[in-house]
Amino acid sequence: MRILIAGGTGFLGRALVSRLAESGHEVTVLMRNPTAVVDNRAKTVLWNPQDPEILAHAVNGAEAVLNFAGESIGGRRWSSRQKEIIVRSRIQSAQALYSAIQKAERRPGVYLSASGVGIYGDVPDGEVSEAHPPGNDFLATTCVRWEEGANAFSNLGLRVVIFRLGVVLGKGGGALARMAIPFRLFAGGILGTGRQWFPWVHIVDVASAVVYALQDPDFSGPANLVAPEAVTMDAFCRDLGRVLRRPVFMKVPSFAMRAVLGEMAEMLLTGQRAVPVKLRAAGFRFAFPTISSALTEVLT
Repeated sequence: MRILIAGGTGFLGRALVSRLAESGHEVTVLMRNPTAVVDNRAKTVLWNPQDPEILAHAVNGAEAVLNFAGESIGGRRWSSRQKEIIVRSRIQSAQALYSAIQKAERRPGVYLSASGVGIYGDVPDGEVSEAHPPGNDFLATTCVRWEEGANAFSNLGLRVVIFRLGVVLGKGGGALARMAIPFRLFAGGILGTGRQWFPWVHIVDVASAVVYALQDPDFSGPANLVAPEAVTMDAFCRDLGRVLRRPVFMKVPSFAMRAVLGEMAEMLLTGQRAVPVKLRAAGFRFAFPTISSALTEVLT
């Protein structure tokens, strides 16, 4: 397939580009910095949402458009301005792609967008499938608007796939790289009460699920992209300590995390036991179904 990717230069995007190129797809990456190198097998096009003509030319003839663009959720403290940037970056990228596809003579058949299991808000008890209603905190409302932008592409006749991601674990970056630092320094501890759910997924399974969804013409709508094994923060931190051969003997109080991180601390202090109901029903098989296998692969 000829695939166009927005958001292909980050931690997750690079893995997607590599996997799609390995699978024989012709990949073009939209880039704000045209001199950066993502993958020698991929083409690059200047990513300027304010220039619809260039974008329309890039979209024309593509068979699938993947949108993983957006300001990092955990990149910096959530000031009012930062929250606005997080939301706006997701809405504007979708709007720019929508306008470009409208202008294209040959439209793609699939629009695949990222989202997050944060759409469900904090759900302390029970499994959370794709049918669960959205929450009302900042992450939830952000994801709702994110998905509204993605669903609009069905009006152009595209099959829409929305992957609600858990915390993506992989080598060379992402949340795990930051979370592992205090453990490596023998200062790691369980965050908050430890009872909150920690939905996660290995980066290899994210890339595999994207390939799977592109190839299955019947796969559409929102799908939880999380590993089958649900773990609490307590279980995750203890397994992280085991793999790194570091002790886990203390807790980081919730009030301390809120004092340091502000509202952003809620990402780590709340969670939901999201389950990949739609992917499992479709027959998708995870390469890393357990937290132990994932952490061992990433960290050793």
